[in-house]
Amino acid sequence: MGREKKHLDPTCAICSIEPDIRACKKPKGAGPKGCPTLTRKELLEKANAEYLKPEMGSFALQASIQEAACYANRHECPYIPQPSKTRIEEICEFAHRMNYRRLGLVFCTGLKKEAAIVDEILRNNGFEVVSVLCKAGRTPKELIGIEDQDKVCRGTDEAMCNPIFQAMVVNEEKTDFNVLLGLCVGHDSLFLKYADAFTTILAVKDRVTGHNPLSPIYLYDHYYRKLKRPARSGSGEKSQDHEKGSGSE
Repeated sequence: MGREKKHLDPTCAICSIEPDIRACKKPKGAGPKGCPTLTRKELLEKANAEYLKPEMGSFALQASIQEAACYANRHECPYIPQPSKTRIEEICEFAHRMNYRRLGLVFCTGLKKEAAIVDEILRNNGFEVVSVLCKAGRTPKELIGIEDQDKVCRGTDEAMCNPIFQAMVVNEEKTDFNVLLGLCVGHDSLFLKYADAFTTILAVKDRVTGHNPLSPIYLYDHYYRKLKRPARSGSGEKSQDHEKGSGSE
C-alpha cells in the first residue's frame, strides 16, 4: 500500500477565501483545508532557509526589486498598479542588476527571426550573447525511436529538437544567465533540467496563438469552449505541412 498522505493537496487555484482575508496575505488570515500557508509550516521554514544562502538570497533580492521596478507611480496612495516595462526590458534590467555579462539565448528554429531581434536587443544592452537553436547538432529523430508517421514532415530525414545539447553548449560556454525563446512543451523541460545557470522564459511555444498561450484562457467561455472537454492526444488528421514538407516546428 502507498504511504498515507500527511496533508491535503494544495488548491490555491480554486481558493474561495476572499483575497483580503487570505492567510497568504494577512497574518491572521484564513485558508481552505489544504492551504499550504497554514498546513506546511515545516516545509515553509525549510524553503525560507534557502534564501539565507548567499547565491539564492542575492538572486531572490534582485528579482523582488525588479518586480517593483516594473510599476510606475508607486508613491501614489491608494496605489493602482501601473505596469511600465515589457518582459524583454525586464530581462535586461534584471541581468544588469545581477552583474551578468554573458547570456545564453536558447530558441526554436521556428522563431529564428525573433531570435535575431532579441540577440540585437541584448547586445545593444551591453551583453555578450551565446545563441543555440533547437536543431543544432542535426541529431536524427530515429535516435529516440521516432517512426516516420510521427515526424512533422513524413518521408524526410528529420532532425530532432535537442534541448539537452543546447543546455550542454551554453554550459560549456559558461553563460551567466539563459533566456528561453519558444521551445516546445517538454523540450523546454529538458533544457531546464540540464542547464547549469539560472534560466528565464521570454516566450513559450504556442503555434496557434502566435505564441500567446493565454489567449485560449481568456477566451475559455467563448471561442475556446472546446477546452471544457478533455484534450485528445491527437486528431489523426493530416496537416498540409505534412504534404508540403515545410519542416517548420
